[in-house]
This record gives sequence, C-alpha cells and structure tokens, in this order.
Amino acid sequence: MRWEKAAKKDYTSLIQLWEKSVLATHDFLKQGDREAIKTEIPTYFPQLELKMWYQDDRFIGFSGVNEKHLEMLFLDPGETGNGFGSNILTSLIENDGIKSVDVNEDNKQAAAFYLKNGFQVISKSKQDDQGRNYPILHLALKKL
Repeated sequence: MRWEKAAKKDYTSLIQLWEKSVLATHDFLKQGDREAIKTEIPTYFPQLELKMWYQDDRFIGFSGVNEKHLEMLFLDPGETGNGFGSNILTSLIENDGIKSVDVNEDNKQAAAFYLKNGFQVISKSKQDDQGRNYPILHLALKKL
C-alpha cells in the first residue's frame, strides 16, 4: 500500500469516493444534509494534509489530517473488510502522530472500527460542527 499527497486537481476524485463511501455507510444522513455536506467537504481540503491511498495502483481511499486529528478517512466500499482501513490508520498513527478522531455516533461500523484500533470515547456532542442533529463521538487514542 502506498499514498500520494492530494492536490487540488484530485478534489473531484476525492469527492466521488467520499460520496460512494457515504452512500454505503451513512444511511442515517438525510439526503438534503448529505448534499449540503458534499458541497462543504471541498472547502475543508485546503486546511488538511490529504493523502490518497493506493493498493496495486487502485485508488482505494483518502485521509485528511489537521494537527494530529484525523478529520476524515474514507474507503471505497468495495475495498472494506480487507484490512486496508486498519493499515492506513496504523500508518497515520505511527507516521503522522494521529491522536484523535470524531465519528458520527450513528455510524456504528466506523465507531467500532476506531474502538477496535485503540481509540476510546472521551466525549460526545449532540450536533455536528454545522449544528445538524447528528451526534458526534470524540475519540482519543488510548495511552499505552
């Protein structure tokens, strides 16, 4: 597995993968909210260290990090269950010093993934950062 730094020219590919992933995993989102978030996501990209992840030259996912906080990690739904997410997360922890991540409480699969990979819930918000009624779990990497 390898990664490349994402550039502005890659934003369309990132959004396409984001939408594919969200449609497969975020069934709790209202369609209007999903569409609004889709337009918001690219505005966050310039503030993040974006990595595009590849397996055998297949674009399988991307991550976005800001100051040791994992802001986003999305995999192509056809690539889940192969250990790629755990490998990416391990790389981000070991090489980028990731210490925290936020996850939608209703995204049970993602919450379980982070808990399995060494994170713990430290707090909860009733709404997302834009004030939408989607509870957010704030997780931190367990100290060894």
